[in-house]
Amino acid sequence: MAEQSVIHNTFVIERSYPKSPEVVFSAFSDAAKRRRWFADSDTNEVEAFESDFRVGGTDRVLYRLNEKTPFKGVLLTNEGTYQNIVPDKCVVMASRMTLGDKRISASLVTIELLPTDKGTDLICTHQGAFFEGADGPQMREAGWRRLFENLAKELAR
Repeated sequence: MAEQSVIHNTFVIERSYPKSPEVVFSAFSDAAKRRRWFADSDTNEVEAFESDFRVGGTDRVLYRLNEKTPFKGVLLTNEGTYQNIVPDKCVVMASRMTLGDKRISASLVTIELLPTDKGTDLICTHQGAFFEGADGPQMREAGWRRLFENLAKELAR
Protein backbone atom coordinates (compact mmCIF):
# COMPACT_ATOMS: atom_id res chain seq x y z
CA MET A 1 0.00 0.00 0.00
CA ALA A 2 1.31 3.47 -0.88
CA GLU A 3 2.15 5.98 1.83
CA GLN A 4 -0.83 8.12 2.84
CA SER A 5 -0.60 11.64 1.37
CA VAL A 6 -3.37 13.17 3.53
CA ILE A 7 -3.68 12.84 7.30
CA HIS A 8 -7.15 13.45 8.69
CA ASN A 9 -7.50 14.54 12.30
CA THR A 10 -10.00 16.02 14.72
CA PHE A 11 -9.14 17.52 18.09
CA VAL A 12 -11.13 19.45 20.69
CA ILE A 13 -9.75 22.12 23.02
CA GLU A 14 -11.78 23.44 25.95
CA ARG A 15 -10.92 26.64 27.82
CA SER A 16 -12.68 28.73 30.43
CA TYR A 17 -12.43 32.51 30.56
CA PRO A 18 -13.66 34.78 33.38
CA LYS A 19 -15.51 37.03 30.91
CA SER A 20 -19.03 36.93 29.50
CA PRO A 21 -19.69 35.27 26.11
CA GLU A 22 -20.31 38.76 24.69
CA VAL A 23 -16.81 39.89 25.68
CA VAL A 24 -15.17 36.70 24.39
CA PHE A 25 -17.15 36.91 21.14
CA SER A 26 -15.96 40.51 20.63
CA ALA A 27 -12.37 39.21 20.55
CA PHE A 28 -13.37 37.29 17.42
CA SER A 29 -15.62 39.91 15.81
CA ASP A 30 -13.49 43.04 16.42
CA ALA A 31 -10.65 43.05 13.86
CA ALA A 32 -8.17 44.98 16.07
CA LYS A 33 -8.68 42.60 18.99
CA ARG A 34 -8.51 39.54 16.72
CA ARG A 35 -5.25 40.71 15.17
CA ARG A 36 -3.64 41.15 18.61
CA TRP A 37 -4.38 37.62 19.83
CA PHE A 38 -4.55 35.73 16.53
CA ALA A 39 -1.90 37.26 14.25
CA ASP A 40 0.70 39.26 16.21
CA SER A 41 3.57 37.12 17.51
CA ASP A 42 7.27 37.22 18.30
CA THR A 43 7.88 34.44 15.71
CA ASN A 44 6.67 36.36 12.67
CA GLU A 45 6.05 39.68 11.02
CA VAL A 46 2.46 40.21 9.88
CA GLU A 47 2.56 41.31 6.24
CA ALA A 48 -1.22 41.40 5.78
CA PHE A 49 -4.26 41.02 8.01
CA GLU A 50 -7.82 41.20 6.70
CA SER A 51 -10.96 40.28 8.62
CA ASP A 52 -14.46 40.53 7.15
CA PHE A 53 -16.44 39.07 10.06
CA ARG A 54 -19.74 38.01 8.51
CA VAL A 55 -21.12 34.79 7.06
CA GLY A 56 -19.38 34.43 3.70
CA GLY A 57 -16.73 36.96 4.75
CA THR A 58 -13.05 36.12 4.59
CA ASP A 59 -10.15 36.18 6.99
CA ARG A 60 -6.62 36.42 5.57
CA VAL A 61 -3.31 36.57 7.42
CA LEU A 62 0.14 36.55 5.81
CA TYR A 63 3.08 36.04 8.15
CA ARG A 64 6.79 36.24 7.33
CA LEU A 65 8.43 33.75 9.69
CA ASN A 66 11.57 34.85 11.57
CA GLU A 67 14.70 33.23 13.02
CA LYS A 68 12.72 31.81 15.96
CA THR A 69 11.22 29.27 13.54
CA PRO A 70 12.72 26.53 11.33
CA PHE A 71 11.43 28.44 8.27
CA LYS A 72 13.10 31.86 8.54
CA GLY A 73 11.96 34.19 5.77
CA VAL A 74 9.19 31.91 4.48
CA LEU A 75 5.69 33.27 4.01
CA LEU A 76 2.89 31.47 5.89
CA THR A 77 -0.62 32.22 4.61
CA ASN A 78 -3.87 31.42 6.41
CA GLU A 79 -7.08 32.14 4.47
CA GLY A 80 -10.58 31.29 5.58
CA THR A 81 -14.26 31.90 5.00
CA TYR A 82 -16.81 32.29 7.76
CA GLN A 83 -19.42 29.55 7.33
CA ASN A 84 -21.69 30.41 10.27
CA ILE A 85 -21.81 33.04 12.99
CA VAL A 86 -24.26 33.13 15.89
CA PRO A 87 -23.51 36.26 17.93
CA ASP A 88 -22.09 35.49 21.39
CA LYS A 89 -22.48 31.73 20.79
CA CYS A 90 -20.69 30.24 17.78
CA VAL A 91 -18.23 30.88 14.94
CA VAL A 92 -17.52 28.35 12.17
CA MET A 93 -14.74 28.88 9.63
CA ALA A 94 -13.33 26.83 6.77
CA SER A 95 -9.68 27.63 6.06
CA ARG A 96 -6.56 26.63 4.18
CA MET A 97 -2.92 27.17 5.00
CA THR A 98 0.15 27.43 2.79
CA LEU A 99 3.85 27.51 3.65
CA GLY A 100 5.72 29.29 0.90
CA ASP A 101 3.96 28.10 -2.25
CA LYS A 102 2.98 24.70 -0.81
CA ARG A 103 -0.56 24.10 0.45
CA ILE A 104 -0.21 22.26 3.78
CA SER A 105 -3.74 21.92 5.17
CA ALA A 106 -7.47 22.55 4.96
CA SER A 107 -9.58 22.84 8.12
CA LEU A 108 -13.03 23.35 9.52
CA VAL A 109 -12.94 25.09 12.92
CA THR A 110 -15.98 25.48 15.16
CA ILE A 111 -15.78 27.79 18.19
CA GLU A 112 -18.63 27.46 20.70
CA LEU A 113 -19.11 29.90 23.59
CA LEU A 114 -21.13 28.64 26.56
CA PRO A 115 -22.12 30.92 29.46
CA THR A 116 -21.17 29.76 32.97
CA ASP A 117 -21.47 31.24 36.48
CA LYS A 118 -17.81 32.27 36.22
CA GLY A 119 -17.77 33.53 32.61
CA THR A 120 -17.48 31.51 29.41
CA ASP A 121 -16.48 28.01 28.40
CA LEU A 122 -14.95 27.99 24.92
CA ILE A 123 -15.01 24.72 22.97
CA CYS A 124 -12.90 24.59 19.81
CA THR A 125 -13.39 21.63 17.46
CA HIS A 126 -10.75 21.48 14.72
CA GLN A 127 -11.26 19.07 11.83
CA GLY A 128 -8.28 19.04 9.50
CA ALA A 129 -6.78 17.47 6.43
CA PHE A 130 -2.98 17.76 6.53
CA PHE A 131 -1.17 17.35 3.21
CA GLU A 132 2.29 15.97 2.43
CA GLY A 133 4.96 17.97 4.22
CA ALA A 134 2.41 19.60 6.55
CA ASP A 135 3.03 20.61 10.15
CA GLY A 136 0.67 17.86 11.26
CA PRO A 137 -2.09 17.62 13.82
CA GLN A 138 0.14 17.85 16.90
CA MET A 139 1.72 21.15 15.85
CA ARG A 140 -1.67 22.59 14.84
CA GLU A 141 -3.19 21.68 18.19
CA ALA A 142 -0.21 23.24 19.98
CA GLY A 143 -0.71 26.36 17.85
CA TRP A 144 -4.36 26.65 18.86
CA ARG A 145 -3.48 26.18 22.52
CA ARG A 146 -0.96 29.05 22.20
CA LEU A 147 -3.60 31.18 20.49
CA PHE A 148 -6.06 30.57 23.33
CA GLU A 149 -3.36 31.69 25.80
CA ASN A 150 -3.03 34.85 23.69
CA LEU A 151 -6.81 35.22 23.84
CA ALA A 152 -6.69 35.06 27.65
CA LYS A 153 -4.17 37.92 27.62
CA GLU A 154 -6.35 39.91 25.22
CA LEU A 155 -9.39 39.43 27.46
CA ALA A 156 -7.37 40.61 30.47
CA ARG A 157 -6.53 43.93 28.73
